[in-house]
Amino acid sequence: MTYLNAVILGLIQGIAEFLPISSSGHLAIARELLGFKIQGADGTFFDILLHLGTLVAVFAAYWEDIREMVTEFFLGARDIIRRQTPTPPPPARRLILMIVVGTLPLFAVLPIRDLLEQLSGNTYFVGFALLITGGLLFLCDRIRKGRKTAKTATMLDALLVGAGQALATVPGISRSGMTISIGCMQGFERRFAVRFAFLLSIPAVLGANILSISDALAAGIDPALLPVYAVGVVVAAVSGYLSIALVRLVANKGKFGAFAYYCWAVGALAILLTFFQGVLSTT
Repeated sequence: MTYLNAVILGLIQGIAEFLPISSSGHLAIARELLGFKIQGADGTFFDILLHLGTLVAVFAAYWEDIREMVTEFFLGARDIIRRQTPTPPPPARRLILMIVVGTLPLFAVLPIRDLLEQLSGNTYFVGFALLITGGLLFLCDRIRKGRKTAKTATMLDALLVGAGQALATVPGISRSGMTISIGCMQGFERRFAVRFAFLLSIPAVLGANILSISDALAAGIDPALLPVYAVGVVVAAVSGYLSIALVRLVANKGKFGAFAYYCWAVGALAILLTFFQGVLSTT
């Protein structure tokens, strides 16, 4: 693992985590086809750190929303104790409940978490999943613009977007592409669809890392690689922040079509390269 590898993987994670092109799919392709694979616990630990780097980008981009939700959480607890809950509740308070509801489908994925991680080593599967992601983005451009926001979206809407996030644990299916697209299908205003999708990712990323980090540390990591990992994390955070800004701009204009063509191209290329690698290895 070199500093150059860490920078490249950090860029892939930061850009692809928020652009609707699947970071898990791109990382899997980079490792399997470009020789960037890290063995054992070090690979798992670096994955965790890269996701934490992009989580920092979400906090930086949506700090005002997060601060408002934290404030409303404590105000809501106070109102419950006093039995003075306002009707309707403030949008930030409804948003907290929507994120909780949207996170619930992830618990259905926990029993098959190890199986999903193994799929990242199958670039045939990842390639086909990227083709599916491209189709979803292509359809998203053709959905009529909605008007739902935190004030008017329902808990069923949040649950369906959360189900999309759970499905996006499959390598090659974009989390942001899936959640933004389903939000738009449910009639979310496009800016709110992006905002909700990224805020919904916070408990998902934190939960996944908490489940994985103890296993990685228990298996043992190489302390000499920590400076290399730190470079990758910084690159992932900075590129992730810039990617969020780009997604906001693209979503406002309803122009996800370019990402659809990109996913189709990368998915097809991954399938072809994997096929030819297999042919060459048998000759």
